[in-house]
Amino acid sequence: MLSSHRLRVLREVFRTGSIAGAARTLRLSPSAVSHQLSRLEEEAGVALVERGAQSLRLTAAGRRLATRAQEVLDLIEAAEKDLLAQARADAGQLRIGFFASSGYRLLPLALSTFAARHPAVDLDLVEGQPHELMPDLERGALDVLVVFEHALDPWRPPEGVEITSLLEEPQLLVLPPGHPAGRNARVRLAELADEPWITTYGTDTPVSVLERASALEGFSPRIRCRSDHYEVTLGLVRAGLGVALVPSLGVHGATGVQVCRVEGPRLYRRIGAAVRPTNPNPALRSFLDYLLDAAGRLRGATG
Repeated sequence: MLSSHRLRVLREVFRTGSIAGAARTLRLSPSAVSHQLSRLEEEAGVALVERGAQSLRLTAAGRRLATRAQEVLDLIEAAEKDLLAQARADAGQLRIGFFASSGYRLLPLALSTFAARHPAVDLDLVEGQPHELMPDLERGALDVLVVFEHALDPWRPPEGVEITSLLEEPQLLVLPPGHPAGRNARVRLAELADEPWITTYGTDTPVSVLERASALEGFSPRIRCRSDHYEVTLGLVRAGLGVALVPSLGVHGATGVQVCRVEGPRLYRRIGAAVRPTNPNPALRSFLDYLLDAAGRLRGATG
């Protein structure tokens, strides 16, 4: 019989790409990780790793078993939580990862109702960029992760992760008070080609969505500042230091700036909830319903 502890070790070696990486995640010594792999090979009766002088890689059998390990571990966790639920109804913990602007309105709307109806569920909230928190979701340290995807910068979720679509929100043009372009309901980016811009960092590359969109419009924007915090962006625009593209969730309630739509190719980002479909946490399904309801209430305001 395969050991669940050793399957967890194999999963982390596969996910991190090395014994050292797995040892850091599991808080074990590298020698302990190597020993557990050897024991797992004995249990499986087949070679799972190929060891070189300075490297280690999984065999085909090792990779197949590693991809199944999370399912096995989720089933074990499901059995444990089913037993716990018999003694503790409407209890347990829900671990939620989210990006900053989803915490302005979307997440509070969902959590206010969820927490009122499930007061015994302990909420653990972690803020961060989706690409930073995704490994935590994959290894089970998070139950759900609120994510976004720009239409001009798409990405694919990793194997074993599914995305539930919540809403699409447009990118809006934010201008200082009195800016002449603010008299128009819609503005083309190219009309502001000579303006200084406040923009974000790229997700996996240095290229931001603004720069991708500007390239389609035939110009390269003059970047004055980069920040992933929309409060900073709005403050700099309000002070007259530049113009910016900001998703509608990040603009809601902002004062002292002008906001208008972008003319031309549609600029928007998709917001979703990333989960492992095999996650047995009973509170997760209930929370997703509240999150979908909150997204529906926001959809009209952000469309």
